[in-house]
Amino acid sequence: MTKKYFGTDGIRGRVGEFPITPDFMLKLGWAAGMAFRSMGACRILVGKDTRISGYMFESALEAGLSAAGADVMLLGPMPTPAIAYLTRTFHAEAGIVISASHNPHDDNGIKFFSGQGTKLPDEIELMIEELLDAPMTVVESSKLGKVSRINDASGRYIEFCKSSVPSSTNFAGLKIVVDCAHGATYKVAPSVFKELGADVTVLSAQPDGLNINDNCGSTHMEQLQAAVLSEHADLGIAFDGDGDRVLMVDHTGAIVDGDDLLFIIARDLHERNKLQGGVVGTLMSNLGLELALADLGIPFVRANVGDRYVIAELLERNWQVGGENSGHVVCFQHTTTGDAIIAALQVLLSLRRREESLAQARQALRKCPQVLLNVRFAGGENPIEHPAVKEACERVTLAMAGRGRVLLRKSGTEPLVRVMVEGDDETQVRGHAEDLAKLVTEVCA
Repeated sequence: MTKKYFGTDGIRGRVGEFPITPDFMLKLGWAAGMAFRSMGACRILVGKDTRISGYMFESALEAGLSAAGADVMLLGPMPTPAIAYLTRTFHAEAGIVISASHNPHDDNGIKFFSGQGTKLPDEIELMIEELLDAPMTVVESSKLGKVSRINDASGRYIEFCKSSVPSSTNFAGLKIVVDCAHGATYKVAPSVFKELGADVTVLSAQPDGLNINDNCGSTHMEQLQAAVLSEHADLGIAFDGDGDRVLMVDHTGAIVDGDDLLFIIARDLHERNKLQGGVVGTLMSNLGLELALADLGIPFVRANVGDRYVIAELLERNWQVGGENSGHVVCFQHTTTGDAIIAALQVLLSLRRREESLAQARQALRKCPQVLLNVRFAGGENPIEHPAVKEACERVTLAMAGRGRVLLRKSGTEPLVRVMVEGDDETQVRGHAEDLAKLVTEVCA
């Protein structure tokens, strides 16, 4: 059954445009409360990132949940994976995150976690959607949901992150720069690394509601690169606005992406005989990652793009480690979803164990040249299915004679077609990507 509101990563859009409006959020809170309350007593956690519209939507969700008879526990600004963790530890029925992740402040969205800290099953999302189209009711006054605030949420999550590394871990002597994207990690991330002994310089940790992801964080790495060089730091760590993506910068200023981080973590677990099964990447994972893991004897499979699909594949295979080159990295041995701080800690721990720099650690992964271009489109006919586009993709694939890949896909979170070409020859790859992007643009016009 096709979903009306839920996409691959919850419900997301521009603030003030349906469905990202206060009245819809009121109804969504009620529908979610009714869906979960139908299974028994209901307690739901609500957290958010730092964008200004979060206050408005938090209040609307709170009212809707209460009207359905669900108790609400407010967390305030917290990373998305922290809400997954706290939903489990408070034995709540669900967690709600108000966030548009790496998008600018004028977007927002809603993500849900189950009581186990995982994505909601399709059947519950469909139940919520069915209720969204039903008339809203209010339980009798004595059964209205109560609202409370968890004041020590940050401290709980900081201790959880620290518990993902051995208690003897000490990063003394490690100089790092941390870019919090003026987002949900602005309080907790610096504390985690400082409490583990690192010398920490903090960037972009002064959120004002409007500056989230604004020329900072994992989508804009220039500031971090410059700071690592000027501070003579060992490395830099960049989070996105809601704290489920992480990228790094080595001491030379080079960007270390999610494929690199996934390789470093998997190799460390493999060397210690702690890697359960193999590694899950996505259709966008660099071919070099697959080849480097194969050299170590580590199985690798590709899921569709999106952490939802990576996690589904991990669960299906009973594996532990997966991720995307965008910086979503899942470490199931520690938590139930992509967690940027947890992933960063696993990388730092690997570097300490091997006594090597981040620049040295990534050398074993030799990437194939990959060009990714984004083409904006207004909707309507899917340009990827256009006969001219399909024919051009087949032609490029044949031209690369088995030494490359072509992938066109629609973004699950933005009105974009992503055009990716990968192969041996960077000049050839870029030319093919630009030709395909131009064709998609013409088709979309």
